[in-house]
Amino acid sequence: MIYEHSEADAETGQGQATTPREEVDPLEALRAETAALKDQALRYAAEAENTRRRAEREVNDARAYAIQKFARDLLGVADNLDRALQHAPKDADDALTRGLTVGLEMTRKELLSAFERNGLKALEPAPGERFDPHQHQAVMEQTSAEISPGGVIQVLQTGYELFGRVVRPAMVVVAARDSTGAGEIGAPQDAGPTADASA
Repeated sequence: MIYEHSEADAETGQGQATTPREEVDPLEALRAETAALKDQALRYAAEAENTRRRAEREVNDARAYAIQKFARDLLGVADNLDRALQHAPKDADDALTRGLTVGLEMTRKELLSAFERNGLKALEPAPGERFDPHQHQAVMEQTSAEISPGGVIQVLQTGYELFGRVVRPAMVVVAARDSTGAGEIGAPQDAGPTADASA
């Protein structure tokens, strides 16, 4: 063990030992420093990897949802085509009217194909399917003798989702609590928490 002299002792020339100091092995000190630096390097590498993954995920999300606003704007076009087809005469004698109806149907079909190719899918719950607040918007409740309470009676406006993210919920009519419809309500396509339709 080595003893350290205080500065006062050194000045007065007294050689009394005051503070004991352990002798440090230089090899052990280097090993400790190496371990600390290795740990620090591993932390920096992990942080860099996390940053890279986060940036990659953000870029993928931005790429996937870049068309979301554009798709939402096109939904109005799809709605107008649907309305036009609902009122178009199906069996008109006039060739021009028949041609117009066929043209509307082909345009709608092509638009829906473009939606599908770009990941935009229609949300059209079948009658009796359970109301899902994540995908549907209850516009009104109605008593039904065929549909159990909380089930979808009718779709008023088709909803759409883009890569699993709802762009526009389907507007639906839901069976009221006093409905007498028998049978099980079908589960929604993406089973999530159900909600009371009166909400």
